[in-house]
Amino acid sequence: MEGYRASRRRRGVIRRKEMPLWQELPLLLVVAFCLAVLIRTFLVQAFFIPSGSMENTLLVGDRVLVNKVVYDMRDPVRGEIVVFRGTDNWAPEQPATPVSNSFGAKLGRTIGDLVGVSRPGEKDFIKRVIGLPGDKVACCDAKGRITVNGESIDEPYVQENSSLDAPPNPKQCTSRRFAEVTVPAGEMFVMGDHRLVSQDARCQGPVPISNIIGRAFVVVWPSSRFTGLSVPDNWKNFAAAHPVAQAPPGAAPPSAPDPATGALIVPFLFTAGLSARSGLLSVTRRRRLRS
Repeated sequence: MEGYRASRRRRGVIRRKEMPLWQELPLLLVVAFCLAVLIRTFLVQAFFIPSGSMENTLLVGDRVLVNKVVYDMRDPVRGEIVVFRGTDNWAPEQPATPVSNSFGAKLGRTIGDLVGVSRPGEKDFIKRVIGLPGDKVACCDAKGRITVNGESIDEPYVQENSSLDAPPNPKQCTSRRFAEVTVPAGEMFVMGDHRLVSQDARCQGPVPISNIIGRAFVVVWPSSRFTGLSVPDNWKNFAAAHPVAQAPPGAAPPSAPDPATGALIVPFLFTAGLSARSGLLSVTRRRRLRS
């Protein structure tokens, strides 16, 4: 027997000592947590919808996944739903609530943020892109629709619009009407789908494109509302007729949209989940084989 073991060592056959399940499982959990932190920081983040400004596209309590790298490769497209940091002009849509700074509370918020159950910051907003740099946005035409560069836009996703009779108010978006706005270079004009309650660029002004956190591309929770958040057909048709925004001379035109944004991220997350699961299964199999 000793000669057989020596022969195996001479042939370079080394058998790794298998780690017990009670040691390997915590290691796998730590690795999975680190991967989740990296994914949340650089690739995808889950956001909780706290207000009704995007109803009925997004309801209060929905969880959406946000692609944080797509705009590193291209510019935003009209009709996309984006999460962004508001400027100083943007008032929070939800009243501030006291926040505990204890270690347990911070840990809970961190874990909740990773899985998409925590609330966004006061200055984080989610709206639909209506105008790009150089676009002229106004409301309304004879049918009460917004216009972009003089062309009327049908918006079937708007379920409850603001009043046509209310006079424009620069401090509150209580009126559907607003004077024509030329979107400055490097900025975007955004509006909520629930115009009656949404506080958006109509009264708070355009937002720098650099303030975008990412593009919301899918509703993941509740499961009954699982759906993709693609660009509506009305904006696709508009883009086909106006592929380049009316940007000032010298400004870079927006890049072509990447329709595979969500398709690239979701399989990645799915594959990561399968990898972790297969690791746990392999541990179980090894323990069965040894018993």
